[in-house]
Amino acid sequence: MRSKSITLLVIVMALTLVLSACAAPAVTAAAGTAPAEGTTAANAAAPTPTATLKPGQVEVRWFIGLGTGTDPDQLAAEQEVVDEFNATHPNIHLTTEIVTYTSAFDTLATELASGNPPDIVGPMGVDGAESFHGQWLDLTPLIEKTGYDLTQYDEGAVNFYKTGGEGQLGIPFGIYPSVMYYNKALFDEAGLNYPPHKYGEEYVWPDGTKSVWDYDTVRQIAMILTVDQNGNDATSPDFDPDHIVQYGYVPQYQDARAMGSYFGAGSLVAADGKTAQIPSEWAAAWKWIYNGTFTDHFIPDWTVINSPDWGAGDTFGSGRVGMALTHTWYYSEITLEDWDMAAVPAYDGKTTANFNADTFRIMKTTKNADAAFEVLTYLLGDASLKLLNTYGAMPARIADQADYLSTVEAQYPWKPDFQVAVDGVAYADNPSFEAYIPNYLEARDRVVNEFTTLIQTTAGLNMDDEIAKLKSDLQIIYDKQK
Repeated sequence: MRSKSITLLVIVMALTLVLSACAAPAVTAAAGTAPAEGTTAANAAAPTPTATLKPGQVEVRWFIGLGTGTDPDQLAAEQEVVDEFNATHPNIHLTTEIVTYTSAFDTLATELASGNPPDIVGPMGVDGAESFHGQWLDLTPLIEKTGYDLTQYDEGAVNFYKTGGEGQLGIPFGIYPSVMYYNKALFDEAGLNYPPHKYGEEYVWPDGTKSVWDYDTVRQIAMILTVDQNGNDATSPDFDPDHIVQYGYVPQYQDARAMGSYFGAGSLVAADGKTAQIPSEWAAAWKWIYNGTFTDHFIPDWTVINSPDWGAGDTFGSGRVGMALTHTWYYSEITLEDWDMAAVPAYDGKTTANFNADTFRIMKTTKNADAAFEVLTYLLGDASLKLLNTYGAMPARIADQADYLSTVEAQYPWKPDFQVAVDGVAYADNPSFEAYIPNYLEARDRVVNEFTTLIQTTAGLNMDDEIAKLKSDLQIIYDKQK
């Protein structure tokens, strides 16, 4: 799951240190994002022993804990799904293996090393899956063999799981598209029109002129929305950047990989799987963020972002920021009222709405691929709505999205436009910004913790030099991979 705490980087760094110390040597296990908010993984049950099978039965083990799924309410729903499956599939016995989030990476690595891995793992996002890069089964033969219908999902969501030439490593389940959240009251106060909700539409300025909805336009709007204590906005020569009371934009809960991917999908490793690279779009995004923070002053720095006066991490939720770009898991955390959703901006004529998604994957080591795929399609099919509800995710299946939208929209009297989120699925980043890079744990720490913190805390940097240093450091880290 992608629910973020306000201390995300601290949590990730702590998990990184723990896991790097205890991961089994045969498989690289990396810290994923923080557990879903409300998860009580520490109270999860111990792994289920192998079941006594009836004649003709095969066992399929479902490993839960590498993402969300260990909250008591979630455990109850998952057990209902298991009981319903076993009652209707006499030739397969489905068992669950519940492991605490803090132990899941090490446990799965140990099981792989000892030759006793589960068949199915999930739900989990890309970050969790890429911690076990190369361990997932290509589902293409099973999809073709069974005639499984992939057209029930958006093509962008399907292609999201085609990565690195390894085949179809997953099928869409729960999705968290990106949207541009905006504070309607702040736009009204500034006399600005709202951002466009439909992809491809232009932004309309108060005088009726139009401009492409891209990051240049976002910058212009954000500077108007950034105001000092004397009421001057950031376009004014009298603007005081040392006493800002309102900001125009924040990269909400974004690490450097996410920041980069909004300017274009890419990877920090070349196609050969061992050469460090910095996509030009990512470099442009980092410079845009850096200049917006320390030159144009429409983006708060790390100190402001984490200040209690500014939401202690939930900066948009403070009510003092005009726009925030992040995923749909965030809307349930916003206590602010009268916000809405707009389309993700374009960069250089192309829109990339980076994408968080959870699904279940089959391990390449499974001895019962057909049975595992039958379980997988049950989790994605008959059991999906029960599980999606307990996980708090948007359905990836197009046919289920209308009911989802009507349900969530009913929770908000001001009726945010959730259709924007659905439309954004078609613009998912592929490869994912969380995709595998060599020596994953150490490389991830260099980017997610060190570089992200650097560009949000340190004025006076030469960004070209820092980006070159990042590339050089990543190459050193990659070269350690055995």
